Amino acid sequence: MIDREQALDLLREHCGKEVLIKHSLATEAVMRALAGRLGYDPERWGIAGLLHDLDYDETVGDPARHTLRTEEILRQRGMAEEIIDAIKAHNAEALSMKREKPVHFAITCADSITGLIVATTLVYPDKRIASVRPTSILKRMKEKGFARGVRRDAIRECEKLGLGLEEFAELSLKAMQGIHDQLSL
Repeated sequence: MIDREQALDLLREHCGKEVLIKHSLATEAVMRALAGRLGYDPERWGIAGLLHDLDYDETVGDPARHTLRTEEILRQRGMAEEIIDAIKAHNAEALSMKREKPVHFAITCADSITGLIVATTLVYPDKRIASVRPTSILKRMKEKGFARGVRRDAIRECEKLGLGLEEFAELSLKAMQGIHDQLSL
């Protein structure tokens, strides 16, 4: 299994866009927070979050291939099956998979809420994540016209982890606020 620094190097090697790297860092932070809250290994869950879109640049526009190239890359590096499985699960619909494990639901809701939090941050006058409150995220979640690309049904998968939407929004926001400098927010 590769460690976090190796995972970050791999991410930078395969992802050319800084926005995608920041999204991956945000997803990692939320996954680590979820693992800690739910009693799982934050390192493993964090690496899954960090690498979940590793092949995005290569597979953009082809959801049926998304995560399959990542699977190949990670198998060559001896990545744990649990992490590969989790990464594929965030694209379960396109791969005709069924989410069953906590890490499957975690990566799916973590991936989606990061976009909602960033979009919410950017409508604040100061554009600082430190200014955002969980109630603002919940309010924006209800606005279908806001951040249209955010899959709200995926965010609601937090409930399959035993977390209410309010708790999940707060946990995710705090996780992302903790790395605000890396996110430039």
